Amino acid sequence: MFPYPSGSLHMGHVRVYTISDALARYHRLRGRRVLHPMGWDAFGLPAENASMDRGIPPADWTRDNIEEMRRQLQGILTSFDWDREVTTCSPSYYRHTQAMFLRLHAHDLVYRTEAAVNWDPVDQTVLANEQVDAQGRSWRSGAMVEERRLSQWFIRTTAMAKELLDGLDVLGSGWPERVKQMQRQWLGRSEGAQIDFALEGLKDAPPLTVYTSRPETLYGVSWVAISPKHPLLDSMVIPSERQEAIDAFVARNQRANQAKQREPSKDGVWTGLYAIHPLSKEKVPVWVASYVLEGYGTGAVMGVAAHDARDWAFAKENDLPIRKVIQPAVEEMSEEGAYEGMGKMVASKEWDGMESQKAHTGMIRALEERQLGEASIKYRLRDWLVSRQRYWGAPIPMIHCPKCKVVPVPEDQLPVVLPTDVSISARGGSPLKHLEDWINIPCPKCNGPAKRDTDTMDTFVDSSWYFFRYLDPHNPNEPVSKEKTREMPVDLYVGGVEHAILHLLYARFFSKFMWKNGYLVGEDADALKGEPFKRLLTQGMVDWSNPDSPIIKETDEVGEVSWEKMSKSKYNGVDPEGVVAAHGADVTRLSILVKAPPSEVLQWDETNMVGMDRWLQRVGRLVHDSPYPHDSDPEVDHDHYHLSTDATKEEKDVYRGVHFTIQSITKAMEVTYSLNTAVSDLIKLTHLLTPLRPGSPLLLHGLSCLLRMMAPFAPAHAEEFWSLLHRHNPKTHSVLSSIWPEVDEEALKVDEVTCSVQVNGKMRGTMTVPVDSEETHLQKTFLSTPQGKKWIGSDPTCISRIIVARQGRLVNFILSKKSS
Repeated sequence: MFPYPSGSLHMGHVRVYTISDALARYHRLRGRRVLHPMGWDAFGLPAENASMDRGIPPADWTRDNIEEMRRQLQGILTSFDWDREVTTCSPSYYRHTQAMFLRLHAHDLVYRTEAAVNWDPVDQTVLANEQVDAQGRSWRSGAMVEERRLSQWFIRTTAMAKELLDGLDVLGSGWPERVKQMQRQWLGRSEGAQIDFALEGLKDAPPLTVYTSRPETLYGVSWVAISPKHPLLDSMVIPSERQEAIDAFVARNQRANQAKQREPSKDGVWTGLYAIHPLSKEKVPVWVASYVLEGYGTGAVMGVAAHDARDWAFAKENDLPIRKVIQPAVEEMSEEGAYEGMGKMVASKEWDGMESQKAHTGMIRALEERQLGEASIKYRLRDWLVSRQRYWGAPIPMIHCPKCKVVPVPEDQLPVVLPTDVSISARGGSPLKHLEDWINIPCPKCNGPAKRDTDTMDTFVDSSWYFFRYLDPHNPNEPVSKEKTREMPVDLYVGGVEHAILHLLYARFFSKFMWKNGYLVGEDADALKGEPFKRLLTQGMVDWSNPDSPIIKETDEVGEVSWEKMSKSKYNGVDPEGVVAAHGADVTRLSILVKAPPSEVLQWDETNMVGMDRWLQRVGRLVHDSPYPHDSDPEVDHDHYHLSTDATKEEKDVYRGVHFTIQSITKAMEVTYSLNTAVSDLIKLTHLLTPLRPGSPLLLHGLSCLLRMMAPFAPAHAEEFWSLLHRHNPKTHSVLSSIWPEVDEEALKVDEVTCSVQVNGKMRGTMTVPVDSEETHLQKTFLSTPQGKKWIGSDPTCISRIIVARQGRLVNFILSKKSS
């Protein structure tokens, strides 16, 4: 994943890009065509803040940051293809972001409607959620933030909810199950019913429609709850004596939302209205409840406290009835909580005694027959609000004409270039609104006076398709040519698990849109149904402790050492440049790889780096003492070395160890991505080679394999040592363009194995035996050992049965009852 150009790398950057670089270098050594590009997710709020704080234009601040971070990435020896570099704030890039927006609009996947925003009444500007503090105040003016409704642009992501959900199964084991589960929960597919409740005394009013995933619990309803933003509250049906309490609750709920402090399961207020139960005709109160979400389902739910934990808490808080309608098969229902499982129906009239699963479909059918409801599938996923009332983003390519209404900018007029001669202020919102010369243009349809849209796009739009641009970075006419898309999908995508929901979901949406509409072609794309990333590797955070202050000064006691994520906002980051300057790029790379598997949190401790430095020195000494000779034996190719038939057992063990290491590291790079164990295996191999005679063919073979496998992890040292190893042959090519060592499968075969011995199922010893030994040989060998004589004796007739398992590595002697 490409980074935001903040101006300096942190150790999290070092980790993710070292991982991807090691894998890219490995695949090049395997002779594969590797695309390993880099780019910059360069739009966003920090550039605007920097402009206000420092008086620097966002474009200049961003450009300087990119140059600095590019230099730092090169300093950790990354092998990116800089010829394919993309920058999302460049007009040559965002013209295609705008083109993608227009493609979505042409397919009815973009629309404009009113939506709530955070409004700073002092600065007169829209705030992002992260600009509102825990008390609901603006981060800059300190004013209490208000909620306002403004016209906003949306991408209709819900139109592809089913494809996004089904695609997770297509990805299979290529994606971590944790990430797929997070996306399933975010998509939130629910099968249930929409049920109509008439409002008491309001014959002409439309019914109140609720959505429930458990229609079988309909007879357990004791109230109906609506969202604080439900249209019913804006109608004229609310009793006047309840209006003040409702208004106060809605305002309180709004403030709690902005401050992110609400307790959604308990807050509520009665509207003064009653709804009529569609089947029992009983009247139930209508409440406004903070736990009901405006955009999910119908914005109204039925309250069944006995069988929903959220409803139980709400009922207890507001003294509402709790009605049990499902009886568990075994245990009795607790008095302290809801029962949310299956069972038999009770207190449900004609449904009594029926299994609740069967009642689920039966209840829906009955409601449909009486025209009181219908089956419904809902998703928790909401459409994507992509417009921002800010400056530093890709301008939305739409024009507003009094006559023609909303008109797309013609593609031949793209890009809509973001003006650079602007003054950014904390007040007054986006400066684009004040640029009359930029705003006022002729309508493309009628040529009458019209105005540009002054909103810019969410930066997630830029990052939702950038990986396509890497395939065709210099194409001026389209985001990517169809022919180039045949290289999709991305074989391996590396990035943090924190991107599991938004970025990865939006990227999948864009890619599937392109596939469905013929912009993405190829057999591989068809096989994955337009999924953009075949495999996903999510690396963990880099945490840090402060080793300099473990003592609590006040008590002189040893404090507990804790770890926390390093970040610039916490002012606790470790400067990678300082680490590289002190220890070198290779030692930094190795240290950050060996500490933990890529998917786990890495607890950074610079004091442990000395171990990697010592290992590299040890390899250097081995290579220095064992160069290839001036005139190599023409009968022996050291890079394709094979043991002679008269090799000693020790030589066979070393040779086998070399090829076990090749097998293990190859698997780590291809399958498990356990780069930490790969580095550990290289260290073990070094120890295995150390006792060999300097200059011996077996040592030269081992060093050749070692250095080629070291190259992805420590490229500078591997290159230096490779040159040193071949110093008598100046025509030797670079280790970085050599060939990954192949496993000698014959070498992995062993002559002897250690066999664990059981007697009547209890472990009684071990013995070394030839591979694939017969039962009689296992019996004879064990009986000749002290353990065999102790537990069985010298008479083999007492053995009634011999069980051999694990290819001869386990044998169990079953003795006759008389003997045992």
